[in-house]
Amino acid sequence: MSKSEVDEITEKTVAKGGVLTRLYFDMQSENPEELQPLMTDLINNRLLKSTGVVYCTGAIDEPIKLANENIYSTSAIVTALFNDIGSLINVTFNFAPAGVEVLKPTGDFHIKHGDLQSLLLDLSNISINYSKYILEKVLSKEELEKVNRDMALRKELGKKLIEKKGGAETGK
Repeated sequence: MSKSEVDEITEKTVAKGGVLTRLYFDMQSENPEELQPLMTDLINNRLLKSTGVVYCTGAIDEPIKLANENIYSTSAIVTALFNDIGSLINVTFNFAPAGVEVLKPTGDFHIKHGDLQSLLLDLSNISINYSKYILEKVLSKEELEKVNRDMALRKELGKKLIEKKGGAETGK
C-alpha cells in the first residue's frame, strides 16, 4: 500500500470510530538470537491477525545485553490501526504492551451506548477467563470446584437480576 492509501484507510476508519495507536513492546531472554524472531511473530502472526486490527507496522530494535546480567532485551514500536476501541482494549489486555499512545482521534472520543455495553461485556469475559486461568493454576481441584459452583450461582443471580430489572422497566 502506498502512503496515500494508508492515510485514506486510516482517515476512513477513524471517522467510523477507529483508533490509530503506537504500541510499545519489550521482550527479554538469555538467548539474543530468539528475540527478534519472537517479536516478529508477535507483530506479524498474532497482533496483525487479532480481531479488529486493520493494519500494523513496526520496527524492532537489535537486542542489547542488560547491565550486570546474562539477559538480553529488545523492543519494538508498532503503529496499529483498530476498527474500534474494543479491539484496542482486547489487544492491550492480551498482549500487554509496555506503553500505548493514541495518535488518532486527537479530540474527544465518543462511543455509542451499544458499543459501550458490548465493550464492557468483553472486558468482563476477558477478566473471567484470566481469573479462571490463574485459579486453575493455583487452586486445588476441590477449591476450584467450589469456585466454579459459586460462579455458576453468580451467573444465575445475574440473569435473574437482569430479568427483574427488565420487567420493572416495562411495567411488568
